[in-house]
Amino acid sequence: MLQRLRRAEDRFLQIEQLLATPEVTADAQRLHALMKEYNDLAPIVECYRKYTALAEERASALSLYEDALAEKELRDLAYEEATALAEEMARTLDEAEILLLPKDENADRDVIMEIRGCAGGEEAALFAAVLYRMYSMYAAQNGFRIELLSVNPTELGGYKEIDFQISGTGAYAKFKYESGVHRVQRVPQTESQGRIQTSTATVAVLPVVEDAKIEINPADIVMETCRASGAGGQHINKTDSAVRLIHKPSGIVVECQEERSQFKNRDKAMKRLRAKLYDIKCREQHEQIASERRMQVGTGDRSERIRTYNYPQGRLTDHRIGLTLHTLDRILNGELEEILAALTRAEIALLLQNEHKDR
Repeated sequence: MLQRLRRAEDRFLQIEQLLATPEVTADAQRLHALMKEYNDLAPIVECYRKYTALAEERASALSLYEDALAEKELRDLAYEEATALAEEMARTLDEAEILLLPKDENADRDVIMEIRGCAGGEEAALFAAVLYRMYSMYAAQNGFRIELLSVNPTELGGYKEIDFQISGTGAYAKFKYESGVHRVQRVPQTESQGRIQTSTATVAVLPVVEDAKIEINPADIVMETCRASGAGGQHINKTDSAVRLIHKPSGIVVECQEERSQFKNRDKAMKRLRAKLYDIKCREQHEQIASERRMQVGTGDRSERIRTYNYPQGRLTDHRIGLTLHTLDRILNGELEEILAALTRAEIALLLQNEHKDR
């Protein structure tokens, strides 16, 4: 552990020197890469330097404690200080171990989220609208921006499907845990006898990736245009602004109709296509990992139920980590932090467990 921390500090100092050279400052791409690495290493180095400072203080305290000529009262105080410093050193090493865990390369990316009403008909569509509202409120509370990509509404105000992009540093790190099947138990608006119905909606969370990550051959894409449907006034029915892209090799189809400009809709559709292809690539890589080492808390499998929202009991249960909260009203108003923090802790614990297995 200490060797890894020392290597991190050596690399940090090396980058510090490189950033002061004209060769690096003149190369924007290299400068950006080094600055990112430098910023990633900074908290690790800070932790290591804190540890070494504590170690020096503890050595001084132990030296006084072992001094046979010192007064007993001073030696007792020195022993207490050395014990406290040892505990703080252990906590600092635990913190450093977490910082040294492999970083999710997608953590800082924007995300594209896709919500689909599934089992339950109109009630599932209404639940999809509830989920969209919940994520919108959480995004607003945390300074993220939301941009609609495609909407298929129902007459009662639900969504058969709704796709949107959430932008801001760390968006994927926050929302990646939401991918999967969400189940709701409540009395539907359409139920006249007060019976509880169970419905489901799926959520997909895809990181937005740059062109360099996924290369798409233009010859593999068929683009279709049509007049957008839905709300939007007279203009939306007069121009062929809606765009549908068909990726022939994979069979993936993406649509975008939220902008009045066909060019802007095509650009958004390409982002969604690239994100979907990247998601497939990542899933194929994950399949190569042994089943006992798969990350059970993380991006999640969209075929697996991850959460239940029980309205009569005001209860939310996350089935991946066995977490139950009786604050459903607050959660549906965007207060997701307690859930996301618990999921993050569970993911870190699993990563640490896997790290220890490798030693």
